[in-house]
Amino acid sequence: MDEHHWLAERFTEHRSHLRAVAFRLLGSLSEADDALQDAWLRASRADVGQVHNIAGWLTTVVARVCLNMLRSRGNRREEPLDIQAADPLLGPASAGNPEQEVEMADSVGVALLVVLDTLSPAERLAFVLHDLFAVPFEEIAPMLERSPEATRQLASRARRRVKGAAPAPQADLTRRREIVEAFLAATRGRDFQALITLLHPEVVLRADKAVMLTAEPVTVHGAEPVAKGAMAAMQRAQFTGLALLDGAVGLVMAPHGRLRVALTFTIVDGLVTAIDVIAESDRLDRLDLAVLD
Repeated sequence: MDEHHWLAERFTEHRSHLRAVAFRLLGSLSEADDALQDAWLRASRADVGQVHNIAGWLTTVVARVCLNMLRSRGNRREEPLDIQAADPLLGPASAGNPEQEVEMADSVGVALLVVLDTLSPAERLAFVLHDLFAVPFEEIAPMLERSPEATRQLASRARRRVKGAAPAPQADLTRRREIVEAFLAATRGRDFQALITLLHPEVVLRADKAVMLTAEPVTVHGAEPVAKGAMAAMQRAQFTGLALLDGAVGLVMAPHGRLRVALTFTIVDGLVTAIDVIAESDRLDRLDLAVLD
C-alpha cells in the first residue's frame, strides 16, 4: 500500500473526530466540511513518513485550517444576511443537511456555540482543543505561535466566558430550566396545548424591531396569541437552545453558531408571565450569556 492510499484510509478512519473538532471550532457544519476538504488537500501533499501519531497530526492540520478560517471572518457577523433565506434571522441556508446541522448543534449545545463565537480565534482554538478534546497546551502553542503558558491563559479566559456570571440560586434555576425546556419542546413539537399550560393567561410578549423587521417593537398579549406566535416560529426553534442570560435561564437562537435572537422569561408561580424577544445587535451584545450546566 502506497503512502497516499494509507493516509486516505487514516483520514477516513478519523473523519468523525476531525469533523467534530472543526464543527466546534467553526460552529457551522458546512464550514466544518469545507475545512476538512482543505485539510485533506494539505495533508495529502505532506510527507508523513516521520509522523508517529497520525490522529494527532491530522487534528493539528484541521485546527490550523479552522484557525485561518476564523481569522478571515473579520466582521462577518455584522454583514447583511443572505436574502435567499426563508427567514431573514436564520441567515444563509446550509449547503448541507439542515436536520444534521440541528442535530450537531444540539449535541454540542447551542449556548456553547454562541459563547465560542464571542471569543477571539486564539481563545476559541485554545479552549476547544484543550478543554473539549484534551490536546496538551504544548501542542496547541505552536499553532498560535505562543508559549504554552500564554496558551493556557487564553483557555482560562475562554473558560470564564463560558461559565459566565454567578447564576440564580440552584432550586430556582432548576424549576425555571424545566419550564423553559418545556416551552422549547412544545414549540419544536408544535404542541399548542402544552404551550398554553406554561403561559399565564395574561402573558405579555415583547419583541424588538429586529425580530419581525418592523418599524416599531411588537407587543402581544394573552396566552393564545403568544402560543400561536411561538408555533409560527417553529423553524427558528430548531436552531434554539437553553442558555444563561444575565444569570437566568433563557433561550438563544443561533443558526450556524451565530447568535440571532435571545428570549428572556419572567416566571411567577410556575407560569410564564412575560417574554422578551431580543434581536437588535446592541441589546444582544449587552447580555451576559453563559452555558447552562
